Amino acid sequence: MANAALMFTLTLASAVGLFVDDRLLMGESVWVKPLKFGFAMGVYGLTLAWLLSKLSKGRRLGWWLGTFFAVAGLLDVGAVAYAAAHGTVSHFNNNAEPVAQTVRTVFSIGVGPLLLITLIIAVLVLIQRTGDRAMARALRAGLGLASASMVVALWLSNSSGATPRTVTDANGDTVSMNGGHGIGDPDGSGMFLTNWSTTGGDLRVPHFVGLHAIQVLLLITAILGVLATSHSWLRDERVRARLVGVAALGYTGVFAVLTWQAKRGIPVTRLDQQTLIAFAGVAVFTLVTAAAVVVTARRRSASSALPTDAMPARIRSDASAHASPSPSVNSRS
Repeated sequence: MANAALMFTLTLASAVGLFVDDRLLMGESVWVKPLKFGFAMGVYGLTLAWLLSKLSKGRRLGWWLGTFFAVAGLLDVGAVAYAAAHGTVSHFNNNAEPVAQTVRTVFSIGVGPLLLITLIIAVLVLIQRTGDRAMARALRAGLGLASASMVVALWLSNSSGATPRTVTDANGDTVSMNGGHGIGDPDGSGMFLTNWSTTGGDLRVPHFVGLHAIQVLLLITAILGVLATSHSWLRDERVRARLVGVAALGYTGVFAVLTWQAKRGIPVTRLDQQTLIAFAGVAVFTLVTAAAVVVTARRRSASSALPTDAMPARIRSDASAHASPSPSVNSRS
């Protein structure tokens, strides 16, 4: 919670910086990146804090994991803010000057623990129930996708094939860059606010989608819980869990397609035919599977609510025959 408070404080400070600091870094305000990182880490921190409070096993371990995650996250986002304050690039900065060296050192310390701790927490959640079936499924899938998003970011950043190049920072100084977020075009022309590349693939797209899967799946779980108050077929937690599972599979499909698209150097703003077909396949699978779950649940709910007088005579007679003791049993008794 302390981490989340600091992250949201940084977000507000960066928002102010957008208006009072006119320095530009690669075409955007130097404070855009700290704003995005602060907000994303704050939201994730709140989710993680709530999740750790739900653990029934390993609560002490969870406390320590949360503490280490908070410290590592503070180091990582702090490094981004530190570089921004100095008007220089944080990621892929290969300069030998002190700010770049400090940022690289902090990243080398902080990035690994974030991935490792997320994986351990995912295992903790996997081996126990944290809420009803729908919530447990949402948490497990969400943490799994968050871990996958971190792995994908490391994998794509190391395989982007970006050649060494130089850019100019906000101070007019030359920065030697090695690697990049973009694939096919390492820097690219970015979208508004997100700065996702519009001229090549961008590892930040699947990273963002996977990292925030847990919030999306928990929101779906909450919506299903509210709908269950007015729809009897949703009151069975097994049905809600199945629907959350379908949503998780569909979300995983979207994450996989975005990763594949980025790896091929295709920008998210100009999807090629192969990517569109893949997205269509994910959509059809998700909708058909969800429809099957809904239809089955509604039929079961309707049959269980059917009054006895409305049952066909043959079914009532069969039920009576099974319920009545046979003559042989009576004679023996």
